[in-house]
Amino acid sequence: MTKNSSESLRSSLQRTALYAGGFLGPFGGGVVASILPEIGDDLGVSASAAAGSLTAYLLPFALLMLVSGTLGARWGQTRTVRIAYGVYLLSSLACFVAPTLPLFLGARVLQGCSNSFTTPLLLAALAASTPQKHLGRALGVFGAFQAAGTSSAPLVGGLAAEVDWRLAFLVIALVAAVLGLVGVPDSASAEPGAPRPRLRDALTPSVLRIGVVALLGWGALGGLSFLVAFRAEDAFGLSPTQRGLLLTGFGVAGILTARLVGGVIDKIGARAAVLIGAVGGAILVAVAGTVSLLAVVAVAWFAAGIAGQFVLVGVNAAVLGSPGPNRGGSVSVVQALRFMGNALAPITLTPVYSVSPAAGFLLPALLLAVLAPLLMPRDRAPA
Repeated sequence: MTKNSSESLRSSLQRTALYAGGFLGPFGGGVVASILPEIGDDLGVSASAAAGSLTAYLLPFALLMLVSGTLGARWGQTRTVRIAYGVYLLSSLACFVAPTLPLFLGARVLQGCSNSFTTPLLLAALAASTPQKHLGRALGVFGAFQAAGTSSAPLVGGLAAEVDWRLAFLVIALVAAVLGLVGVPDSASAEPGAPRPRLRDALTPSVLRIGVVALLGWGALGGLSFLVAFRAEDAFGLSPTQRGLLLTGFGVAGILTARLVGGVIDKIGARAAVLIGAVGGAILVAVAGTVSLLAVVAVAWFAAGIAGQFVLVGVNAAVLGSPGPNRGGSVSVVQALRFMGNALAPITLTPVYSVSPAAGFLLPALLLAVLAPLLMPRDRAPA
């Protein structure tokens, strides 16, 4: 193999790994969603207590991601991403062997912290290497990989639980190891003499408004997978694998439509796409939480995955397509708020669901439909 062909292969692998890196966040965060009863039984706690493993991962993930994009840009994107994957590998193995809930939750916290440094840096690198007119489509491909993580996580978790739920964390460790070995494209490195990224450049009113929309959008859509799993068991008596298959529909819809959604965003703009996803998603969540026919619930949850891509790819396109000196930090803030919505959903909506299962779905649907159109800023032309 010649030097040029070797470099070409390496570049192709790293480009693929850049997209595949979008897989790991939602996969690691959501792998427990369909197996909370099994985790609780093994660790001697209730399923509601085991649901804390969702928040233990996603809350520190979201909080640290407020600054991780800026810090990673300062330290060097390539080095930061490799170290983050290494820590993620070790913490996943710690989840595999944890004998008690506190130790398991501690390992989940470490997982979330390490993974907070990958997603925003990968998105910033993708935006930097993509022409503006094709940015929506590129972000759609990235969104498809994120959807693959969302869809495969509950299925892998459910299949693992048929033998031992801990096996799911070996899969996570393997994914982290492969991505860490491949690395990211050299083009992700900062140019010599580039200004030092500043956090204040990312904390603008426009970015924060987009971030709150991301919080509402993902907390009320993808963040409800645990409630769908609860309802699947309570109302329909589904097994772990069956629950996993049901939840998988959301991510499969994203995989199939994310690139198409990205192309639509290139034509109609980010704000219009987000509003379509928010209003449509709110209706579908209400259907999934109230209709008593399993087939209708499955179709509604699948369609909600399409709505979720309109919101997710739309907010990413809005922040990355706008002018600014610290786009990596800006998308880091938006992603932080997105996953904060995912983290807060279990601890805020589980008590509501316990009192009224229907209200657990209708409340987030109402918030999404009303607040997203009010908060989402108008599209801005790039500099």
